[in-house]
Amino acid sequence: METARSEQQAPGAFLAFARFVLCGGGIGVLSSFAVAGLAAWLPWVLANALITVVSTLLATELHARFTFGAGGRATWRQHVQSAGSAAGAYAVTSVAMLILQLTVAQPGAVLEQVVYLSASALAGIARFVVLRVLVFARNRAGGGTVAATTAAVASVPATVQGAAPARVAALCPAA
Repeated sequence: METARSEQQAPGAFLAFARFVLCGGGIGVLSSFAVAGLAAWLPWVLANALITVVSTLLATELHARFTFGAGGRATWRQHVQSAGSAAGAYAVTSVAMLILQLTVAQPGAVLEQVVYLSASALAGIARFVVLRVLVFARNRAGGGTVAATTAAVASVPATVQGAAPARVAALCPAA
């Protein structure tokens, strides 16, 4: 079983991002409704914290098994690292909602959803990069963070890269 796991190819950046959006975005949308429902009984910040914990555990498992091709369940280390990125996302969504509450006297449910989902989307893009390059990089073919970082740099459009791949190859002959 270990052999099958180590031989599994990780998906390319585009496919991984599409899977990330499907899994993480789907959980994010469901979470937004769960937060709104739970906020009827609890303060919004507490409701957001509880839903963030549950959705992070579920999303990390889905990302390990499906999004990043880790080939199995997420390890405790991956859960902890993913939780760190989720804490950042929690801060972004909480600050966005706080700003909304300070600037709009009585925002409606639709405006709250738009603000929450927009903040979640921005935080989600940052989380994708962190999860792909750092958290699940150890499970990539060729292993190691250097290989994952090189693959991540190679997936950036050439207009953004400049001479970066040449510099990476010069620093790491294995790249």
